[in-house]
Amino acid sequence: MANFFHFDELGTNYRTEFIAGLTTFVSMVYILFVNPNVMSASGIDKGAMFTATALATALGCFLMGIIANYPIALSTSLGTNAFFAYSVCVGMKVPWQTALSGTFIAAIIFMILTAFKLRETIIDAIPADLKSAIAGGIGLFIAFLGLNQGGIVVADKSTLVTLGSLHVGSTWLTIFGLILTVVLMSARIPAAIFISMVATTILGMITGLIALPTHVVASVPSIKPIFLTAISHVTDINTLQLWIVVFTFLLVTFFDTTGTLVGLAKQAGFIKDNKIPRIGRALGSDSMAMVGGSLLGSSPMGAFVESSAGIAVGGRSGFTVIVTGIFFLLGTFFSPLLGVITDQVTAPALIVIGILMANALRDIHWDKFELAAPSFLIVLGMPLTYSISDGIALGFIVYPISMLAAKRGKEVHPLMYVLGVIFIIFFWLLNE
Repeated sequence: MANFFHFDELGTNYRTEFIAGLTTFVSMVYILFVNPNVMSASGIDKGAMFTATALATALGCFLMGIIANYPIALSTSLGTNAFFAYSVCVGMKVPWQTALSGTFIAAIIFMILTAFKLRETIIDAIPADLKSAIAGGIGLFIAFLGLNQGGIVVADKSTLVTLGSLHVGSTWLTIFGLILTVVLMSARIPAAIFISMVATTILGMITGLIALPTHVVASVPSIKPIFLTAISHVTDINTLQLWIVVFTFLLVTFFDTTGTLVGLAKQAGFIKDNKIPRIGRALGSDSMAMVGGSLLGSSPMGAFVESSAGIAVGGRSGFTVIVTGIFFLLGTFFSPLLGVITDQVTAPALIVIGILMANALRDIHWDKFELAAPSFLIVLGMPLTYSISDGIALGFIVYPISMLAAKRGKEVHPLMYVLGVIFIIFFWLLNE
Protein backbone atom coordinates (compact mmCIF):
# COMPACT_ATOMS: atom_id res chain seq x y z
CA MET A 1 0.00 0.00 0.00
CA ALA A 2 2.89 2.35 0.74
CA ASN A 3 4.14 1.75 -2.81
CA PHE A 4 0.68 2.37 -4.32
CA PHE A 5 0.47 5.77 -2.62
CA HIS A 6 4.18 6.56 -3.30
CA PHE A 7 5.06 7.26 0.34
CA ASP A 8 8.82 7.31 -0.26
CA GLU A 9 8.56 9.62 -3.25
CA LEU A 10 6.31 12.02 -1.35
CA GLY A 11 8.33 11.82 1.88
CA THR A 12 5.52 10.55 4.08
CA ASN A 13 4.48 7.50 6.11
CA TYR A 14 1.42 5.75 7.57
CA ARG A 15 1.48 7.63 10.88
CA THR A 16 1.71 11.06 9.24
CA GLU A 17 -0.98 10.22 6.69
CA PHE A 18 -3.33 8.84 9.36
CA ILE A 19 -2.97 11.94 11.55
CA ALA A 20 -3.44 14.13 8.47
CA GLY A 21 -6.59 12.23 7.46
CA LEU A 22 -8.01 12.46 10.97
CA THR A 23 -7.15 16.17 11.14
CA THR A 24 -8.91 16.81 7.82
CA PHE A 25 -11.94 14.88 9.09
CA VAL A 26 -12.08 16.84 12.34
CA SER A 27 -11.73 20.11 10.41
CA MET A 28 -14.59 19.41 8.01
CA VAL A 29 -16.88 17.13 10.05
CA TYR A 30 -19.17 20.12 10.63
CA ILE A 31 -20.48 19.58 7.08
CA LEU A 32 -22.38 16.53 8.37
CA PHE A 33 -24.52 18.86 10.45
CA VAL A 34 -24.41 22.11 8.48
CA ASN A 35 -25.37 20.65 5.09
CA PRO A 36 -28.58 18.95 6.30
CA ASN A 37 -29.59 22.13 8.15
CA VAL A 38 -29.07 24.28 5.06
CA MET A 39 -30.66 21.82 2.63
CA SER A 40 -33.69 21.22 4.87
CA ALA A 41 -34.84 24.76 3.99
CA SER A 42 -35.68 23.34 0.55
CA GLY A 43 -37.94 20.69 2.08
CA ILE A 44 -35.47 17.81 1.88
CA ASP A 45 -35.57 15.32 4.75
CA LYS A 46 -32.80 16.31 7.18
CA GLY A 47 -31.98 12.76 8.29
CA ALA A 48 -31.68 11.49 4.72
CA MET A 49 -29.42 14.42 3.84
CA PHE A 50 -27.20 13.65 6.86
CA THR A 51 -26.57 10.15 5.51
CA ALA A 52 -26.24 11.34 1.90
CA THR A 53 -23.65 13.92 2.96
CA ALA A 54 -21.57 11.27 4.74
CA LEU A 55 -21.77 8.77 1.86
CA ALA A 56 -21.08 11.38 -0.83
CA THR A 57 -18.09 12.71 1.11
CA ALA A 58 -16.67 9.23 1.61
CA LEU A 59 -17.16 8.48 -2.10
CA GLY A 60 -15.42 11.70 -3.11
CA CYS A 61 -12.50 11.07 -0.75
CA PHE A 62 -12.02 7.50 -1.98
CA LEU A 63 -12.08 8.59 -5.63
CA MET A 64 -9.59 11.42 -5.08
CA GLY A 65 -7.31 9.27 -2.93
CA ILE A 66 -7.22 6.20 -5.19
CA ILE A 67 -7.36 7.80 -8.65
CA ALA A 68 -5.38 11.03 -8.16
CA ASN A 69 -3.35 10.21 -5.01
CA TYR A 70 -3.99 13.71 -3.66
CA PRO A 71 -4.68 14.56 0.03
CA ILE A 72 -7.66 16.67 -1.01
CA ALA A 73 -11.09 15.78 0.39
CA LEU A 74 -14.30 16.26 -1.57
CA SER A 75 -17.65 17.04 -0.02
CA THR A 76 -20.82 19.08 -0.51
CA SER A 77 -19.88 22.70 -1.22
CA LEU A 78 -21.28 25.24 1.23
CA GLY A 79 -21.78 28.03 -1.31
CA THR A 80 -23.73 25.93 -3.78
CA ASN A 81 -25.87 24.23 -1.14
CA ALA A 82 -27.03 27.66 0.05
CA PHE A 83 -27.75 28.65 -3.56
CA PHE A 84 -29.64 25.33 -3.99
CA ALA A 85 -31.79 25.76 -0.89
CA TYR A 86 -32.39 29.50 -0.57
CA SER A 87 -32.08 30.91 -4.09
CA VAL A 88 -33.45 28.04 -6.19
CA CYS A 89 -35.93 26.26 -3.92
CA VAL A 90 -37.09 29.05 -1.59
CA GLY A 91 -36.57 32.11 -3.81
CA MET A 92 -37.52 30.64 -7.21
CA LYS A 93 -39.97 28.13 -5.68
CA VAL A 94 -38.39 25.24 -7.58
CA PRO A 95 -39.19 21.83 -5.97
CA TRP A 96 -36.14 20.22 -4.39
CA GLN A 97 -36.60 17.15 -6.60
CA THR A 98 -36.21 19.34 -9.70
CA ALA A 99 -33.22 21.15 -8.19
CA LEU A 100 -31.53 17.78 -7.55
CA SER A 101 -32.05 16.93 -11.22
CA GLY A 102 -30.42 20.26 -12.10
CA THR A 103 -27.44 19.24 -10.00
CA PHE A 104 -27.28 15.89 -11.80
CA ILE A 105 -27.35 17.48 -15.27
CA ALA A 106 -24.66 19.99 -14.24
CA ALA A 107 -22.57 17.06 -12.97
CA ILE A 108 -22.89 15.23 -16.30
CA ILE A 109 -21.80 18.35 -18.21
CA PHE A 110 -19.00 18.72 -15.65
CA MET A 111 -17.80 15.20 -16.45
CA ILE A 112 -17.94 15.81 -20.21
CA LEU A 113 -15.85 18.99 -19.87
CA THR A 114 -13.34 17.01 -17.81
CA ALA A 115 -13.23 14.13 -20.33
CA PHE A 116 -12.38 16.58 -23.12
CA LYS A 117 -9.68 18.09 -20.88
CA LEU A 118 -11.24 21.55 -21.08
CA ARG A 119 -10.89 22.05 -17.32
CA GLU A 120 -7.24 20.98 -17.47
CA THR A 121 -6.63 23.40 -20.35
CA ILE A 122 -8.20 26.26 -18.37
CA ILE A 123 -6.05 25.53 -15.30
CA ASP A 124 -2.92 25.55 -17.47
CA ALA A 125 -4.04 28.85 -19.02
CA ILE A 126 -4.22 30.63 -15.65
CA PRO A 127 -1.00 32.65 -15.17
CA ALA A 128 1.25 31.83 -12.22
CA ASP A 129 0.51 35.15 -10.48
CA LEU A 130 -3.22 34.48 -10.44
CA LYS A 131 -2.65 30.92 -9.22
CA SER A 132 -0.69 32.37 -6.29
CA ALA A 133 -3.46 34.91 -5.70
CA ILE A 134 -6.05 32.12 -5.62
CA ALA A 135 -4.04 30.21 -3.02
CA GLY A 136 -3.46 33.31 -0.90
CA GLY A 137 -7.07 34.42 -1.30
CA ILE A 138 -8.35 31.06 -0.10
CA GLY A 139 -6.04 31.46 2.90
CA LEU A 140 -7.60 34.82 3.79
CA PHE A 141 -11.08 33.41 3.15
CA ILE A 142 -10.74 30.44 5.48
CA ALA A 143 -8.98 32.56 8.11
CA PHE A 144 -11.98 34.93 7.98
CA LEU A 145 -14.28 31.91 8.29
CA GLY A 146 -12.34 30.82 11.37
CA LEU A 147 -12.40 34.26 12.98
CA ASN A 148 -16.15 34.50 12.39
CA GLN A 149 -17.02 30.95 13.49
CA GLY A 150 -14.95 31.38 16.63
CA GLY A 151 -16.68 34.64 17.58
CA ILE A 152 -13.54 36.79 17.30
CA VAL A 153 -14.98 38.73 14.35
CA VAL A 154 -18.75 39.28 14.10
CA ALA A 155 -21.23 41.11 11.86
CA ASP A 156 -21.96 44.77 12.57
CA LYS A 157 -24.57 47.04 10.94
CA SER A 158 -22.35 50.12 11.08
CA THR A 159 -18.98 48.71 10.06
CA LEU A 160 -20.01 45.39 8.42
CA VAL A 161 -17.64 43.48 10.74
CA THR A 162 -16.19 44.20 14.18
CA LEU A 163 -14.43 42.55 17.10
CA GLY A 164 -16.61 39.98 18.87
CA SER A 165 -17.56 40.18 22.53
CA LEU A 166 -14.88 39.09 24.97
CA HIS A 167 -17.57 38.46 27.57
CA VAL A 168 -18.60 35.27 25.76
CA GLY A 169 -16.96 32.11 27.06
CA SER A 170 -16.94 30.34 23.67
CA THR A 171 -14.92 33.20 22.18
CA TRP A 172 -12.25 32.67 24.83
CA LEU A 173 -12.24 28.97 23.94
CA THR A 174 -11.34 29.99 20.37
CA ILE A 175 -8.65 32.36 21.65
CA PHE A 176 -7.20 29.56 23.81
CA GLY A 177 -7.08 27.22 20.83
CA LEU A 178 -5.53 29.86 18.60
CA ILE A 179 -2.78 30.80 21.07
CA LEU A 180 -2.02 27.12 21.76
CA THR A 181 -1.83 26.37 18.03
CA VAL A 182 0.46 29.35 17.40
CA VAL A 183 2.74 28.26 20.27
CA LEU A 184 2.90 24.65 19.10
CA MET A 185 3.43 25.64 15.45
CA SER A 186 6.16 28.11 16.40
CA ALA A 187 7.85 25.41 18.49
CA ARG A 188 7.73 23.08 15.44
CA ILE A 189 5.71 20.46 17.36
CA PRO A 190 4.47 17.69 15.00
CA ALA A 191 0.68 17.51 14.57
CA ALA A 192 0.35 20.88 16.34
CA ILE A 193 -3.05 21.66 14.81
CA PHE A 194 -4.53 18.31 15.74
CA ILE A 195 -3.13 18.45 19.31
CA SER A 196 -4.62 21.92 19.73
CA MET A 197 -8.04 20.71 18.54
CA VAL A 198 -8.03 17.86 21.06
CA ALA A 199 -6.92 20.17 23.91
CA THR A 200 -9.56 22.77 23.02
CA THR A 201 -12.29 20.11 22.94
CA ILE A 202 -11.26 18.76 26.35
CA LEU A 203 -11.15 22.27 27.86
CA GLY A 204 -14.57 23.02 26.36
CA MET A 205 -16.11 19.94 27.95
CA ILE A 206 -14.44 20.62 31.33
CA THR A 207 -15.71 24.21 31.41
CA GLY A 208 -19.18 23.28 30.15
CA LEU A 209 -18.79 25.33 26.97
CA ILE A 210 -19.08 22.10 24.96
CA ALA A 211 -21.91 19.77 25.90
CA LEU A 212 -21.00 16.21 26.81
CA PRO A 213 -22.63 13.65 24.50
CA THR A 214 -25.67 11.93 26.04
CA HIS A 215 -24.94 8.67 24.23
CA VAL A 216 -22.34 7.28 21.88
CA VAL A 217 -24.03 5.36 19.08
CA ALA A 218 -27.11 6.32 17.04
CA SER A 219 -28.93 4.60 14.17
CA VAL A 220 -28.15 5.71 10.61
CA PRO A 221 -31.06 7.65 9.01
CA SER A 222 -32.45 6.15 5.79
CA ILE A 223 -31.37 7.70 2.49
CA LYS A 224 -34.44 6.36 0.67
CA PRO A 225 -36.41 9.67 0.48
CA ILE A 226 -33.76 11.27 -1.79
CA PHE A 227 -31.82 8.37 -3.36
CA LEU A 228 -31.90 8.51 -7.22
CA THR A 229 -34.52 11.29 -7.15
CA ALA A 230 -32.25 13.30 -9.47
CA ILE A 231 -32.81 10.81 -12.31
CA SER A 232 -36.56 10.47 -11.93
CA HIS A 233 -37.12 14.24 -12.28
CA VAL A 234 -34.72 15.04 -15.15
CA THR A 235 -37.62 15.87 -17.47
CA ASP A 236 -38.58 18.71 -15.10
CA ILE A 237 -35.62 20.74 -16.43
CA ASN A 238 -37.62 22.25 -19.29
CA THR A 239 -37.49 26.05 -18.94
CA LEU A 240 -34.84 28.72 -19.59
CA GLN A 241 -34.93 29.65 -15.89
CA LEU A 242 -34.06 26.09 -14.85
CA TRP A 243 -31.27 25.86 -17.42
CA ILE A 244 -29.80 29.07 -15.96
CA VAL A 245 -29.91 27.27 -12.59
CA VAL A 246 -28.02 24.33 -14.14
CA PHE A 247 -25.48 26.75 -15.67
CA THR A 248 -24.98 28.47 -12.30
CA PHE A 249 -24.43 25.13 -10.53
CA LEU A 250 -21.89 24.27 -13.22
CA LEU A 251 -19.99 27.56 -13.22
CA VAL A 252 -19.80 28.04 -9.45
CA THR A 253 -18.73 24.43 -8.85
CA PHE A 254 -16.25 24.59 -11.73
CA PHE A 255 -14.33 27.54 -10.34
CA ASP A 256 -14.83 26.82 -6.64
CA THR A 257 -13.27 23.40 -7.15
CA THR A 258 -10.65 24.59 -9.62
CA GLY A 259 -9.57 27.42 -7.34
CA THR A 260 -9.47 25.18 -4.28
CA LEU A 261 -7.48 22.48 -6.11
CA VAL A 262 -4.95 25.05 -7.31
CA GLY A 263 -4.63 26.60 -3.85
CA LEU A 264 -4.22 23.28 -2.03
CA ALA A 265 -1.81 21.93 -4.66
CA LYS A 266 0.34 25.02 -4.18
CA GLN A 267 0.21 24.65 -0.38
CA ALA A 268 1.33 21.01 -0.67
CA GLY A 269 4.16 21.95 -3.02
CA PHE A 270 2.82 19.95 -5.97
CA ILE A 271 2.95 22.74 -8.59
CA LYS A 272 6.07 22.60 -10.77
CA ASP A 273 6.66 24.98 -13.71
CA ASN A 274 3.09 26.28 -13.36
CA LYS A 275 1.78 22.71 -13.91
CA ILE A 276 -0.06 20.46 -11.46
CA PRO A 277 0.90 16.78 -11.84
CA ARG A 278 -1.99 14.31 -12.19
CA ILE A 279 -4.40 17.23 -12.48
CA GLY A 280 -6.44 15.28 -15.04
CA ARG A 281 -6.98 12.48 -12.54
CA ALA A 282 -7.89 14.95 -9.79
CA LEU A 283 -10.44 16.67 -12.01
CA GLY A 284 -11.81 13.31 -13.13
CA SER A 285 -12.20 12.27 -9.51
CA ASP A 286 -14.17 15.32 -8.50
CA SER A 287 -16.42 15.18 -11.58
CA MET A 288 -17.27 11.53 -10.84
CA ALA A 289 -17.88 12.47 -7.20
CA MET A 290 -20.28 15.20 -8.29
CA VAL A 291 -22.28 12.71 -10.40
CA GLY A 292 -22.28 10.12 -7.61
CA GLY A 293 -23.22 12.72 -5.02
CA SER A 294 -26.20 13.94 -7.06
CA LEU A 295 -27.48 10.36 -7.37
CA LEU A 296 -27.21 9.93 -3.60
CA GLY A 297 -29.26 13.11 -3.20
CA SER A 298 -26.47 15.53 -2.35
CA SER A 299 -26.05 19.14 -3.42
CA PRO A 300 -23.04 19.88 -5.71
CA MET A 301 -19.71 18.47 -4.57
CA GLY A 302 -16.31 20.14 -4.61
CA ALA A 303 -12.80 20.15 -3.18
CA PHE A 304 -12.82 21.22 0.47
CA VAL A 305 -10.51 23.99 1.66
CA GLU A 306 -10.36 22.29 5.08
CA SER A 307 -8.12 19.71 3.39
CA SER A 308 -5.42 22.28 4.05
CA ALA A 309 -5.54 21.23 7.73
CA GLY A 310 -4.41 17.70 6.82
CA ILE A 311 -1.82 19.06 4.38
CA ALA A 312 -0.52 21.39 7.10
CA VAL A 313 0.23 18.43 9.41
CA GLY A 314 2.07 16.54 6.66
CA GLY A 315 -0.55 14.80 4.49
CA ARG A 316 0.85 14.36 1.00
CA SER A 317 -0.78 11.28 -0.54
CA GLY A 318 -4.24 9.97 -1.29
CA PHE A 319 -4.05 7.78 1.82
CA THR A 320 -4.81 10.93 3.83
CA VAL A 321 -8.30 11.26 2.36
CA ILE A 322 -8.89 7.50 2.39
CA VAL A 323 -8.62 7.82 6.17
CA THR A 324 -10.91 10.87 6.07
CA GLY A 325 -13.50 8.96 4.02
CA ILE A 326 -13.47 6.01 6.42
CA PHE A 327 -14.07 8.35 9.37
CA PHE A 328 -17.04 9.88 7.54
CA LEU A 329 -18.56 6.41 7.12
CA LEU A 330 -17.96 5.67 10.81
CA GLY A 331 -19.39 9.08 11.64
CA THR A 332 -22.85 7.99 10.53
CA PHE A 333 -22.93 5.58 13.49
CA PHE A 334 -21.32 7.87 16.05
CA SER A 335 -23.10 11.13 15.31
CA PRO A 336 -23.61 12.01 19.03
CA LEU A 337 -19.82 12.12 19.53
CA LEU A 338 -19.34 14.40 16.55
CA GLY A 339 -21.31 17.11 18.33
CA VAL A 340 -18.30 17.92 20.52
CA ILE A 341 -16.42 19.25 17.47
CA THR A 342 -17.83 22.76 17.64
CA ASP A 343 -16.96 25.88 15.64
CA GLN A 344 -14.66 26.99 18.46
CA VAL A 345 -12.61 23.79 18.08
CA THR A 346 -12.08 24.13 14.32
CA ALA A 347 -11.81 27.94 14.15
CA PRO A 348 -8.17 28.18 15.38
CA ALA A 349 -7.11 25.59 12.80
CA LEU A 350 -8.72 27.56 9.98
CA ILE A 351 -7.04 30.79 11.10
CA VAL A 352 -3.58 29.21 11.29
CA ILE A 353 -4.05 27.46 7.95
CA GLY A 354 -4.92 30.85 6.49
CA ILE A 355 -1.58 32.13 7.74
CA LEU A 356 0.20 29.22 6.07
CA MET A 357 -1.60 29.65 2.75
CA ALA A 358 -0.93 33.40 2.68
CA ASN A 359 2.68 32.42 2.01
CA ALA A 360 1.73 32.10 -1.68
CA LEU A 361 1.26 35.88 -1.92
CA ARG A 362 5.03 36.37 -2.01
CA ASP A 363 5.13 34.88 -5.52
CA ILE A 364 2.96 37.63 -7.02
CA HIS A 365 4.76 40.35 -9.01
CA TRP A 366 3.39 43.24 -6.94
CA ASP A 367 5.72 45.65 -8.74
CA LYS A 368 3.81 45.10 -12.02
CA PHE A 369 0.43 46.77 -11.61
CA GLU A 370 -1.19 44.90 -14.48
CA LEU A 371 -0.64 41.69 -12.50
CA ALA A 372 -1.01 43.18 -9.02
CA ALA A 373 -4.50 44.60 -9.68
CA PRO A 374 -6.28 41.36 -10.71
CA SER A 375 -4.33 39.40 -8.09
CA PHE A 376 -5.36 41.83 -5.35
CA LEU A 377 -9.02 41.64 -6.39
CA ILE A 378 -8.91 37.84 -6.17
CA VAL A 379 -7.24 37.91 -2.76
CA LEU A 380 -9.57 40.53 -1.29
CA GLY A 381 -12.64 39.43 -3.21
CA MET A 382 -12.83 35.92 -1.75
CA PRO A 383 -13.32 36.89 1.91
CA LEU A 384 -15.37 40.03 1.18
CA THR A 385 -17.83 38.28 -1.16
CA TYR A 386 -17.74 35.13 0.98
CA SER A 387 -17.16 33.16 -2.21
CA ILE A 388 -14.10 31.61 -3.83
CA SER A 389 -15.66 31.71 -7.29
CA ASP A 390 -16.76 35.37 -7.00
CA GLY A 391 -13.24 36.37 -5.97
CA ILE A 392 -11.80 34.51 -8.94
CA ALA A 393 -14.37 36.15 -11.22
CA LEU A 394 -13.34 39.68 -10.16
CA GLY A 395 -9.69 39.00 -10.93
CA PHE A 396 -10.35 37.14 -14.16
CA ILE A 397 -12.46 40.04 -15.50
CA VAL A 398 -9.81 42.65 -14.71
CA TYR A 399 -6.76 40.59 -15.80
CA PRO A 400 -7.18 40.82 -19.61
CA ILE A 401 -8.18 44.50 -19.30
CA SER A 402 -5.08 45.45 -17.30
CA MET A 403 -2.80 43.41 -19.55
CA LEU A 404 -4.21 45.09 -22.68
CA ALA A 405 -3.72 48.52 -21.07
CA ALA A 406 -0.11 47.59 -20.32
CA LYS A 407 0.35 46.61 -23.99
CA ARG A 408 0.87 42.98 -22.95
CA GLY A 409 -2.32 41.63 -24.47
CA LYS A 410 -0.45 39.09 -26.62
CA GLU A 411 0.83 37.40 -23.44
CA VAL A 412 -2.72 36.63 -22.32
CA HIS A 413 -3.94 33.13 -23.16
CA PRO A 414 -7.05 33.32 -25.41
CA LEU A 415 -9.02 31.35 -22.82
CA MET A 416 -8.50 34.11 -20.27
CA TYR A 417 -10.31 36.56 -22.58
CA VAL A 418 -13.15 34.05 -22.95
CA LEU A 419 -13.36 33.51 -19.18
CA GLY A 420 -13.46 37.26 -18.56
CA VAL A 421 -16.52 37.58 -20.82
CA ILE A 422 -18.17 34.48 -19.29
CA PHE A 423 -17.80 35.90 -15.79
CA ILE A 424 -19.34 39.24 -16.85
CA ILE A 425 -22.33 37.33 -18.26
CA PHE A 426 -22.44 35.20 -15.10
CA PHE A 427 -22.62 38.26 -12.83
CA TRP A 428 -25.33 39.76 -15.02
CA LEU A 429 -27.46 36.60 -14.97
CA LEU A 430 -26.95 36.08 -11.24
CA ASN A 431 -28.19 39.58 -10.45
CA GLU A 432 -31.25 39.44 -12.67
